[in-house]
Amino acid sequence: MNLLLKIFPLILPVAVRWAERAEKRILREGVPLGEPNLSDARVMGVVCPERIRLLRVDGIPFPGNPVLMFAAQKTGLCSPHTAGMALRYGIFVRKDCWSDRHLIAHECVHTAQYEKFGGFRGFLSRYLRECLEIGYPAAPMEQEAIAKSAAISA
Repeated sequence: MNLLLKIFPLILPVAVRWAERAEKRILREGVPLGEPNLSDARVMGVVCPERIRLLRVDGIPFPGNPVLMFAAQKTGLCSPHTAGMALRYGIFVRKDCWSDRHLIAHECVHTAQYEKFGGFRGFLSRYLRECLEIGYPAAPMEQEAIAKSAAISA
């Protein structure tokens, strides 16, 4: 992890570009939140929940860049078990988790964090650094998403 922290300034712009491209795909191909997810997004703190789109995928697509993929695997952000991933207003949801209200609420907390930290660069700078320094899922932003989404009834 020390090496990843040292090269973090090089990883961050690559991660931002990847996330921006992925969000564009989700916004283009995804579907808007329906109820109860729209209400849940508001409860999770999303300012503009109507902008969120969900895209059902066989598996969460991971970065093609080898350094970024290595960092994502080392932090635990990318694995075959990854069920969802928020990229600002675009959320990938693995098809076998499509109806998982808690998962979608969890990802909506991350969307609210994107809003709070001013978009991709602000969110990813903080979130990825936390994952590298503290570890995922112990990182404070991840813990916030776990705690807030736990309040959603099944």
